Amino acid sequence: MDPGRDREFAEFVDGRFRALQRFGYLLTGEWHLAEDLVQTSLTKVWFHRHSLRSGNALESYTRTVMVNTSTQWWRRKWKGETPTEHLPEAQSREEYGAVDDRDQLLRALATLPRRTRATLVLRYFEDLPEAEIAQIMGCSLGTVKSNVSRGLAKLREHELVSAAATPRATATPRAASPVTKADSPAPKEG
Repeated sequence: MDPGRDREFAEFVDGRFRALQRFGYLLTGEWHLAEDLVQTSLTKVWFHRHSLRSGNALESYTRTVMVNTSTQWWRRKWKGETPTEHLPEAQSREEYGAVDDRDQLLRALATLPRRTRATLVLRYFEDLPEAEIAQIMGCSLGTVKSNVSRGLAKLREHELVSAAATPRATATPRAASPVTKADSPAPKEG
């Protein structure tokens, strides 16, 4: 056992757990599944931590394990219909519009194939270069570019995203102040 590697792993988990959890949420679309995904992936990485060459490899390897584990879970999952296909549209106030847009984008993202979804998350949420994404995903650079292109095209076509892209009605203007220009005092001269 190498106590240096164990300490390095513990520091990695302490420093990157929340970022990995957000990444897991974007892969799975559910917080409890994201927590399970991170814990399962970190358990797998723990057993291989001594074979990794550097701390940077630890980050990349963990993301690779998370993508692969998420894909394995999805393949095993029964694909049944959800109890309600379409929820009624709730009227929201303008200040909640950003939350609604984010929710609609996450729903649309959830409709994409797992590998395409993972590629988009790595590219645009994690802001990783395409070459690193190819390494994490275990595919060619051309496959990454193709997945990104197809994924963005599907998101643009998706009704939830296109609805979010349309301009919202502006909020109701506030009532005018009871003091009008005629009621205000005249400016002092001099």
